[in-house]
Amino acid sequence: MSSAIRLLIAGSLFTVLVSAQNSNNSFTPRWWAKYQRLAQMSAPANSPGTTRPVPLIASNVDVSNECGPQSETFITLNTKNPMFLAGGSNEILRNPMRGYSSGDGGNTWAGVDLPLPPPIGANGSDFGSDPSLAFDTSGNLFYSYIVVFFGAGNGINGTEVAVARSTDGGKSYPLANFFSFSGGSDHFNDKPMIAADTNMTSPFRDQVYVAWDAASGGSAQGGVRFARSSDHGASFSVSRIDNPNGKGAAIAAVPFVGPNGEVYVAWNDIAANTIAFNRSFDGGATFGSPSVIAKKSIAFDIDIPAISFRRALVYPTCDSDRSNGPHNGRLYCVWTDLAANRVNTDLFSAFSDNRGSTWSVPARVADALNGVDRFYPWLSVDAVTGQVNVSFYDTRNDTTGQRFMTDVYLARPSAGTGRLSPDLRVTSASSNEHDCGGIFPCSAIDYGNQYGDYEGLISFNGISHPIWTDSRDQLNHAPGCSANLKMEEVFTATIH
Repeated sequence: MSSAIRLLIAGSLFTVLVSAQNSNNSFTPRWWAKYQRLAQMSAPANSPGTTRPVPLIASNVDVSNECGPQSETFITLNTKNPMFLAGGSNEILRNPMRGYSSGDGGNTWAGVDLPLPPPIGANGSDFGSDPSLAFDTSGNLFYSYIVVFFGAGNGINGTEVAVARSTDGGKSYPLANFFSFSGGSDHFNDKPMIAADTNMTSPFRDQVYVAWDAASGGSAQGGVRFARSSDHGASFSVSRIDNPNGKGAAIAAVPFVGPNGEVYVAWNDIAANTIAFNRSFDGGATFGSPSVIAKKSIAFDIDIPAISFRRALVYPTCDSDRSNGPHNGRLYCVWTDLAANRVNTDLFSAFSDNRGSTWSVPARVADALNGVDRFYPWLSVDAVTGQVNVSFYDTRNDTTGQRFMTDVYLARPSAGTGRLSPDLRVTSASSNEHDCGGIFPCSAIDYGNQYGDYEGLISFNGISHPIWTDSRDQLNHAPGCSANLKMEEVFTATIH
């Protein structure tokens, strides 16, 4: 890669981004840190890392076990055979996305690279970011991500959405659909999330839905985008589902499906400072008018010690009760906001029993603790039992006195109105991604990506599988890898 790219922030692009940003860099695309990290490298590192099956140790399994850092994780399972799990992560030092698959309930994993389209221009390159996965009822696995094109001396050449399909549970992805390309200087596709209708009696069974934001520069032409596919991901139709006359200042749209095929999307409305919502009752063909789940205090992200380089993004994570239990059809959303003391971040939830027409007053999700930060939750409602589960990063075990150290915890709210039991610690070792335990500056290693923007969770038939990144093995080398340390690794656990 040329020295021009290493020194790059292209003039015209930089001007647009800086003019659109507020004082805390609100509108910089969340994949920008990976772009900076790749741009400073001498050449794209496209050779795959080493991934090997690993035994279950202390309930935590190293899924990636490869050289170099990962960030942002997602996990799902095949409801027809829940022993088959699939996951994904963002590679920081390499261009492609990474996919993971397990056929034994998460005890062992294999890894594969996701496809990338040809670069734009003779000296161009491209990379992936923001993993999300979903199985349909036929066993097809869909993996959505962003593709960012960049080249020598001319900055970002464009972005587009990718949905790759696997028919072998994530061992390979021979098919990929790339769509919604944008080359505009203030129009960035960002953070796609995917869902599939797995309701056996739904008229829209096996339709696939993707939602994302397309206005990281604050353009009114961007907004929240929604794509649907009724041909197993072969093609997607795209529409805008937020206020078409609004500023388009939104991020982190998440689609989810109700028990009768209802399609719901929630997102962070940065301009209004709300968790926003819209819905469709015809399989995503048309949507109503956007509404509000809740107001909040943090507009976009927040600087907390554990993730001060990247800043903790605020986003909704939502699901519906598709079980045959008493709360069938109930909708749940969880997000991060400031706690009552206005210093620490905490998790808040709301639920709806009328398909999103009205929502409950937000309530705290996790154990009531002072002086603790919580961030990056993920919510999964067990489709068999109806149990609500929320995983998240938490600083309660910090020993530095500065809220640097994190663990992953699991909370089990009772139908959205209380907790069944105290939070469960998932991680068997704490992480410090602020100063890497004082060994070296973490920001110099992964260019401020830290945990990325989210972690993942899937719950089914009484079993939960959280997935996350941590830095417990930051000084170790993976087998066959001597060039780079592991740094941040992808971990998961099985919780009965």
